[in-house]
Amino acid sequence: MTAFNHTFRRRLIGASLASLMLGGFAQPAFAQDEPAAESDTDEGTILVTANRREEDIQDVSVSVATIAADQIQTIFDTGADTTALAARVPGLFVESSNGRAAPRFYIRGLGNTDFDLAASQPVSVVMDDVVMENVTLKSFPIFDVQQIEVLRGPQGTLFGRNTPAGIVKIDTVKPSFDTNARASIGFGSLGTMVVDAGVGAPIGDNVAGRISFMFQSRNDFVDNGYTGEQDKYGGYVDLAVRGQLLFDSHDGFSVLASGQYRKLDGTSTLFRANILGPSNNELNGNYKRRTVYYDAGGGNEANYKMYGGTLKADYEFEGATLTSITATYHSEGSSRGDIDGGYGASFLPFMGPGFIPFPSDTKDSIDLDQFTQEVRLASDGDGAFTWQVGGFYFDSDFTVLTEGFTFPPPVEVRHQNESWALFGQVGAQLADSVKVTAGLRYTDDQKDFSVVSGSGPNDRSVGDSRLSWDLSAMFDVSSDASLFARVASGFRAPTIQGRDVAFFSPPSIATSEKIMSYELGWKSLLADRRVRLNGAIYYYTVTDPQFSAVGGAANLVQLVNANKGEGYGFELDSSFDVSDNFVVTAGVSYNHTEIKDDTLLVGICAQCTVLDPLVNVGGTNRALIDGNPFPNAPQWIGDVTARWSTPAGPNGEVFIFTDWSYQGKTSFFLYDSAEFVTDGQFEGGLRVGYATNNGMWEVAAFVRNITNEDNVKGGIDFNNNTAFVNDPRVIGVSARFNY
Repeated sequence: MTAFNHTFRRRLIGASLASLMLGGFAQPAFAQDEPAAESDTDEGTILVTANRREEDIQDVSVSVATIAADQIQTIFDTGADTTALAARVPGLFVESSNGRAAPRFYIRGLGNTDFDLAASQPVSVVMDDVVMENVTLKSFPIFDVQQIEVLRGPQGTLFGRNTPAGIVKIDTVKPSFDTNARASIGFGSLGTMVVDAGVGAPIGDNVAGRISFMFQSRNDFVDNGYTGEQDKYGGYVDLAVRGQLLFDSHDGFSVLASGQYRKLDGTSTLFRANILGPSNNELNGNYKRRTVYYDAGGGNEANYKMYGGTLKADYEFEGATLTSITATYHSEGSSRGDIDGGYGASFLPFMGPGFIPFPSDTKDSIDLDQFTQEVRLASDGDGAFTWQVGGFYFDSDFTVLTEGFTFPPPVEVRHQNESWALFGQVGAQLADSVKVTAGLRYTDDQKDFSVVSGSGPNDRSVGDSRLSWDLSAMFDVSSDASLFARVASGFRAPTIQGRDVAFFSPPSIATSEKIMSYELGWKSLLADRRVRLNGAIYYYTVTDPQFSAVGGAANLVQLVNANKGEGYGFELDSSFDVSDNFVVTAGVSYNHTEIKDDTLLVGICAQCTVLDPLVNVGGTNRALIDGNPFPNAPQWIGDVTARWSTPAGPNGEVFIFTDWSYQGKTSFFLYDSAEFVTDGQFEGGLRVGYATNNGMWEVAAFVRNITNEDNVKGGIDFNNNTAFVNDPRVIGVSARFNY
């Protein structure tokens, strides 16, 4: 920690000097601009920053969906983690086998099932212009948020490598020179408590600040049927805080400094032995939502601490803005679990539930530092021609310690990643109704892997340099309707996975995965702008797609490259102002994915029913996965929300809000089996309450997972038909305040 603190201070000092240099550069005596007039943006307009500048969502030639602040609060009413974003917009899926840490994101079916803390993903999470690259950073809580944007398809020009599937872009509420505050507090069953609050105010003519706070907790509610302990698992305390300080000269120069901290003490994923099948994907008699049977796992504890800081400086001069963004983040912590999900083993006189071939009790720990620096120069966005150019630097250094309390011995490995890029984008209004945008990015990416302790030397190094580009055109059909076309390329950098060094195997390597994507879409406002109807159809091919062959009877985690992958489908986002007091939103996506490799073989589960052709290799059966869908790629995703209100009293209303999400057929692994696949799953929520007309405060009763669905969210295949499930129904009350 001492070395990191020194590095942390050094980098922030360097960033401060860079900002001061920008400030010095900001001193030429341009005439002061007139104060900006109030925005004349139409009510209901959704602003997005898909092109790193604020634009109306209807004017952006990208398939993008948004989740608004009030809906985000509702999704997290019961203290849900980041995986609650799954199926909240078409094309987006999120899951985790690491509890409230290390979520895995998928867009248009493209993602990564690797459960290791060193996993690489093709979906980037960007929080306040900073990429959260490691899976533990991706789990940083979502609170005091202005909006979430989901950019679907490759975003390799402005955001870089490791975005071939898309981006989840999280924008928090920033300081302003208007005093404002918002807070939400809720209490629910299972001892659930949730607080999400933020307050901002000016601290003088040129300085404003904001403090944001999140607290989520739940009591243990799952019994250990093996030991007889009641209320042993399932609880957590998750605390996060953010502080921001804005200096604005009101003459074109501003600096925003922010810092974030998170501490999680909770329960890792609860694996449940032999609850599926056999020969089907139905939950069987071994499954009891509030009971597990553990003889190990050390309490299945998950403990993480994360913190970081960002310094963003903007200098607006005549016709352009120069921006510098410096950020450094640290993550440390561990998760431990009874991975076999039961007690005993086949060589012992007792075991259960069902057959347990061998015990597995594993703990993974991480100690990570990440540093990023971006500088870009962008035109002011007015006029027929816009442009931006910039450079980006990324440095990540972390160790992962794997401890097997039954097997294997502790092994610590180190991952280092250094990358830099140069990028540019131009936009041209070719005619009143036609706008073209083009972008180009050159990226160099280098990774190094080494064994720190517990095993012999197994050093590896990989690297790649590549161009990414995109070209799009927007055609205005009318003032309220347009068509767009987009062609984009992107790539995921080479990856090294060294987890199996702990199991006496060499690290595995996957070469760069390259994507070409084609889409046609439309954006429209209908019925006197009371209906928003946006959609896209797409087709993409992935050359050398990176997949993780996880589990199997041998319990390996290996990176593999397939020859090719293919995906196609559509997305539809809509909203309907049925009346002044009744608003409905609806979204749906269909996604077909297919692995194209007639020679790729992967390990299979120990006892499940494999439906793929099998090939015997050295006395062990392997599955031929040609033609299978990508893992964790739902065919269908759907979401619906509805809010109805009626006046109550002189200044208030009674409201009812409901939201539902649907996840279609989804395979968990690369091979196809009868057990490790889900059929259609859904979850719904309901809020009923009273709110003031001006939105200043509201009180409500709520319920999440209203029908108490038992949905299987993932599996462990090396130890028979073991799986884990969603959260149970939670009922509660909440109060919200906005000033």
